[in-house]
Amino acid sequence: MQLSDRITGLFLAGLGLAAAWGGSRLPAVPGQDVGPAAFPMLIGGGLVICGVMIAFGIGHSFEVPEEEGERHSTAYGLRALVPPGLLLFYTLAVDRLGFMLTAAVIVATAAFALGARPKLALPLAIGAPILVHAIFAKLLRVPLADGILPAFW
Repeated sequence: MQLSDRITGLFLAGLGLAAAWGGSRLPAVPGQDVGPAAFPMLIGGGLVICGVMIAFGIGHSFEVPEEEGERHSTAYGLRALVPPGLLLFYTLAVDRLGFMLTAAVIVATAAFALGARPKLALPLAIGAPILVHAIFAKLLRVPLADGILPAFW
């Protein structure tokens, strides 16, 4: 059974609205500009935007159409286990390796599993953890595990 992009996009937008609404109901922290409501509202807004784009088919022309009758091996279907495997890896490795190395391995693995070339996957695996760590450490003031490679700030 396949669901249309319109249904899945609208469902994703609904989840985003629920996350933003739930985040907006969190109480503010006195004396802080950024409180606990900021992150759920930011993520919710992003989900709404992405869901609406999926529902209206924006970006659909960038997808590569699957060849009719194209067969994939059994291992191809196992790619669905990559996200839960990466989540489990993060849980087990982040305290020892630290956020930077763990996130770099996760981004590289996910990029390669989705078919990215090394020319794109490796810079992304280096840059994304730095950007995410900077957002959490500087803007949200949430400490992340240092591990082997602590952040340079």
